[in-house]
Amino acid sequence: MKIFVAGTRGIPNIMGGIETHCEKLFPELVRQFSDVDVTVIRRRHYAHADGLKEWKGVKLYDVRSPKKKSLEAIVHTYRAIVRARRQKADLIHIHAVGPALLIPFARLLGLRVVFTHHGPDYDRDKWGRLATFVLKLGERLGTKYATEVIVISNVINAILMRKYGRVDSHLIYNGVDEPQFCTDEAYMQELGIAPRKYILSMCRFVPEKNLHHLVEAFSRINNNGYKLVLAGDTDFEDDYSRSLKAKAKAAGVVLPGFIKGEKLRTLLSNASCYVLPSSHEGLPIALLEAMSYKLPVVVSNIPANLEVGLPGECYFQLGEVDELAQKLQQVVDVPFSERTYDLSKYQWSTIARQVYDVYRKALTK
Repeated sequence: MKIFVAGTRGIPNIMGGIETHCEKLFPELVRQFSDVDVTVIRRRHYAHADGLKEWKGVKLYDVRSPKKKSLEAIVHTYRAIVRARRQKADLIHIHAVGPALLIPFARLLGLRVVFTHHGPDYDRDKWGRLATFVLKLGERLGTKYATEVIVISNVINAILMRKYGRVDSHLIYNGVDEPQFCTDEAYMQELGIAPRKYILSMCRFVPEKNLHHLVEAFSRINNNGYKLVLAGDTDFEDDYSRSLKAKAKAAGVVLPGFIKGEKLRTLLSNASCYVLPSSHEGLPIALLEAMSYKLPVVVSNIPANLEVGLPGECYFQLGEVDELAQKLQQVVDVPFSERTYDLSKYQWSTIARQVYDVYRKALTK
């Protein structure tokens, strides 16, 4: 079963929720199923010239694409589809609504297509009218023409049923690894933070993540010596990311940049709380990671976060900075206590088997 993958910037160690999803899913697929041959098509400028041709059993193929928000996903997906056709792939797995715009093209070339809908990207604050229209069109075309459709939440499934009447989508959640607790003391000293004396958020620096609300809320509290750590960065430096970084630095916020591996595990292992104030999510892997490390969490009450099923006190009203500040004050006023969550439905081994079953079904059509 020869599978090509498009719609992701690439793997491994590339920032983004879809990237993390693919980094976890496809090695697990090839580990479990000997008949699966997976090639991930990467966008060359995100691969950082790492020279990798294979990673954990997954083949990697780099293509050029313009590093421009409005063009890179479409150009990358077009080249991935052409490559898949030339290599006689059994199917191509396309991620996200933007790349889904080219699913009819893939079908015209005779390819079977599995489309994973990771969330309504057209709701993101960064897009203008034209881009929003194109993304909505991608959602429509992908939902209508894909051989099989995967959704990562009931929220997305409801959207596809209501808007397009697609009732046979496959609900397959995002996953989370078992936590690997560790403490890199030198790294923590470098950042100037101490165990259980900082609040953590980790995501891309884009408007819909509402990190500016988090910085503002933190500046309003009596922090009792706690710090705020914003782990992440942006793909495209713009006015928002520059403004956010400037405000964060002025407020004494710690900005370690985009991190993975032991550094990220160290931050997760020693935080007092994880915060996700965003206005748009599919099913946030970063939140699941924080939960796996038994951290208290404070998240906005958007549908994707509500679907995780956290206790009511974990949520705050989207955009209400005062309420968020109150939640943060409670974090710094009360001694740290581990939380236990039921993560049984977010196991990558199970998710890989579910995706494999979708592939098998697609190949019968």
